[in-house]
Amino acid sequence: MSRSLTIAAAQYPLDALGSFAEYEAKITRWVEDAVGQGAELLVFPEYAAMELVALEGPEAGHDLKRSIDAVSMRLPEADRVHARLARLHGVAIVAASAPERQSDGSTLNVARIFGPSGAMGRYAKLMMTPWERDPWKIAAGRQLTVFDIGPARVGLVICYDIEFPLLSRALAEAGAEVILAPSNTETEHGYWRVRTGAMARALENQVYTVHSPTVGPAPFCSAVENNCGSAGIFAPSDQGFPPGGVIALGELNRPQWVTAKVDLDLLKKVRETGGVQTYRHWGEQPGAGALPRAGLVDLSAKVAEAAE
Repeated sequence: MSRSLTIAAAQYPLDALGSFAEYEAKITRWVEDAVGQGAELLVFPEYAAMELVALEGPEAGHDLKRSIDAVSMRLPEADRVHARLARLHGVAIVAASAPERQSDGSTLNVARIFGPSGAMGRYAKLMMTPWERDPWKIAAGRQLTVFDIGPARVGLVICYDIEFPLLSRALAEAGAEVILAPSNTETEHGYWRVRTGAMARALENQVYTVHSPTVGPAPFCSAVENNCGSAGIFAPSDQGFPPGGVIALGELNRPQWVTAKVDLDLLKKVRETGGVQTYRHWGEQPGAGALPRAGLVDLSAKVAEAAE
């Protein structure tokens, strides 16, 4: 029997919620919807956690520093919600990334991934967009990580990261079978840049890639006021896969889950006998050896195993 993984990528709208209980209820509804579609891995977008700023009142979202502080302060509560839901349903969840204040005064763009036991891993974005550099003043992370979630090993990058091939290559060489790219883009141009990057990384590394964007207006938060995109699950364009490499694709800017079941064993087969072997032949490129290193974090334990 072939190894498979059912993935759900969110096209997620930001709402001006009135309380943390409303936020928890919203996340719970979204998770239950995806689990009802059979999802084992759920991916929420970059900076979707910015909707938490509405909890600080109508003015907070129009001051950048106050917005970042307000969202960062709420992250422990949001982590509790996602850990509970991952544990309850026995799934892996990539929570929406958020700006997180650090003890040294810097700020990172951090996505958290929760395994089926509720155990948490973290990834801080490495490549900052111009607006993250200034005025947001977001610092770059330092570590690439592959996460073992049980059915598969997944790599996690964030938005602009997927446009830089060496990052995804390092994850693939460290064992990632699926590379996740949550994103936040305000224009269709930005959406296409991330989507094109995700499709190219699937081709180069003969892996699945997953794109999960924020969608729709968020006038209550100036930092993420406009959001454009559609979620997609992509594969190498080769034998056994769709000719264009598109496994599933959402409707532009409509809130929804985009869900697909992917065959993990097919990746191994296409690397060995596909029309091309881009994964195998990567090292023949001039300068191909200069890769960052990626670590491995095991989040695969089930609830019962974790309790022992």
